[in-house]
Amino acid sequence: MIRIVIAEGQEMLLGAIGSLLNLEDDMEVVGKASNGKEALILVHRLQPDICIMDIEMPEKSGLEAAEAIKPFGCKVMILTTFARKGCFQRVLQADVRGYLLMDSPSEELACSIRRIIERKRIYSPELMDDDPSDNEREMEVLELLADHQTTNETSNPQSNTTGTVRNYFSTIIDKIKLPTG
Repeated sequence: MIRIVIAEGQEMLLGAIGSLLNLEDDMEVVGKASNGKEALILVHRLQPDICIMDIEMPEKSGLEAAEAIKPFGCKVMILTTFARKGCFQRVLQADVRGYLLMDSPSEELACSIRRIIERKRIYSPELMDDDPSDNEREMEVLELLADHQTTNETSNPQSNTTGTVRNYFSTIIDKIKLPTG
């Protein structure tokens, strides 16, 4: 069972998301928060598998809460109504595993939660700050690397060389400013 905490500043939306997710056979909403500060308290107390939160909330934003949640080992998915320039870099730095638009279909939300639990990262292309075609291949490389494949395994002889995959990986590291050593 996937244990979920939801944090959303709009009460009606909080209830709707909770009800939708509780309809899934493999998911249980164990806590609901109306702001980022409450989300932190619930994550600490309930130790869910994933916390889904709005990017804009009272007390603490979704990004501020995501950064504070990192030490708890809980995966974070952020939902937003529209793209904001520069947020994607903060999403990556906060180790947010999912960054989706709120107007996505409910089935996509449930599928994204399952993929995040499987150690995948799900980012809506519309929310990425750079060229979407570059980001799409970079996300494929990130997913393959998250599955513990080596650079040789991630390269596809029909479309990429090992060097190309290494270039994508270098670009990803540059974008999220990870230490390379």
